[in-house]
Amino acid sequence: MGWITEDNVALQVKVSGWEDAVRAAGRMLLDCGAVEERYIDAMVETAKELGPYIVIAPGISIPHARPEDGAKDVCFVALHLEPPVDFGNPDNDPVQLVIAFSSPDATVHVKMLAELARVIGQDGFLERATNAQTPEDLVSILNPPPQGD
Repeated sequence: MGWITEDNVALQVKVSGWEDAVRAAGRMLLDCGAVEERYIDAMVETAKELGPYIVIAPGISIPHARPEDGAKDVCFVALHLEPPVDFGNPDNDPVQLVIAFSSPDATVHVKMLAELARVIGQDGFLERATNAQTPEDLVSILNPPPQGD
């Protein structure tokens, strides 16, 4: 089973800036019932405190907060921003793909980051993801076949 579904992706999302993008992703997590409202603020505050570290690769941001900041369930959401926005990371801006997640457990949180890194690290990932035309396209890109152990 994949870790993201069509219900958890949004294409052609227009935002006013990085904070609006993070809050839009947080609202999707909230709508899924995966987080408390305070998790959204924690996502923004974490990005403000630590800088644009959440922009982990050219065009890709992964906003999240700590499990104790109001995460209730495991959930991933993805937003394809159009147009892309700057997050303040000169090496990786502008961001076109925002993948936010929540996990109420620190161990699962680390595993989710590792799986996300594996998916994002695939050759051509960003190009395929930013060219997705439908939610189904984006889901198929974000849910690649598992690798052998």
